Amino acid sequence: MLQGRIIKSLAGFYYVESQNQLYTCRARGKFRKENMKPVVGDICDFEIDENNEGYIKTIDKRKNQLTRPPVSNIDQALLVFSITHPDFDSLLLDRFLANVEHKNVKPVIVITKIDLDQSLIEKIKEDYHDYHVLFVSSKEHIGIDEVKAVLKDKVTVVTGQSGVGKSSLLNALDIHLHIETNEISDALGRGKHTTRHVELIKMHDGYVADTPGFSSLELEMEPRELAVSYHDFRRLSESCKFRGCLHDKEPYCAVKKAVEDGEIAKDRYVHYLSFLKEVKEIKEKRYG
Repeated sequence: MLQGRIIKSLAGFYYVESQNQLYTCRARGKFRKENMKPVVGDICDFEIDENNEGYIKTIDKRKNQLTRPPVSNIDQALLVFSITHPDFDSLLLDRFLANVEHKNVKPVIVITKIDLDQSLIEKIKEDYHDYHVLFVSSKEHIGIDEVKAVLKDKVTVVTGQSGVGKSSLLNALDIHLHIETNEISDALGRGKHTTRHVELIKMHDGYVADTPGFSSLELEMEPRELAVSYHDFRRLSESCKFRGCLHDKEPYCAVKKAVEDGEIAKDRYVHYLSFLKEVKEIKEKRYG
């Protein structure tokens, strides 16, 4: 029995990497019976029969999983946003952060096109001081080495706002990719480079998911889950007076105190309240 990681899934075949070798496998029928399908990123046990055909036997427990795109065991997400063209959108970034952190995926914020405008750099640093933020220019090759460094020994998905230069960034990271610079996933995968399968590409001693990223930005979580989705909110919530505090109208709330004291940016908190209203409305429609 061999163990490896599924790095590509296509037309019913799973391509499993084990000890620097690639094996083409099919999944055993028992997975269909158990209503479970292997996905890219899975760590699996497999065997090769006398006809040199591979079969996946078992799948290890996943530490996390995304459904759109279908990929598991992700360490981090590069959230790529431009400082201009299009303008930096902190509301959308905060939505991305809530989504990825809720999935137990570490976010790394990558701000592109800093060769065009540097006026917001200090504000972004201040507002997201509790996050790992990288400022890059793919055109001028600024910050590219720092991005390469965070890929080491990690499984990374790359996603973000449309039109921000994700393809230019990936081409700067790996000159062999040659992704068309009409954007790797224009409109989050609905453009010319629509990826029909998910694949993990080896890059800088790690794996990068070749995928359009998140096709859905709905906040699919309960209000209490949203309240602890951001890691700094989660840490502070331990000091809130009331268990399950939603950081809204409750008294003695550590998150609201942090906003008052300037530890959490007011804009981020305002965005959080709008998301809280959204998930409450979704819950109400669902359950009445």
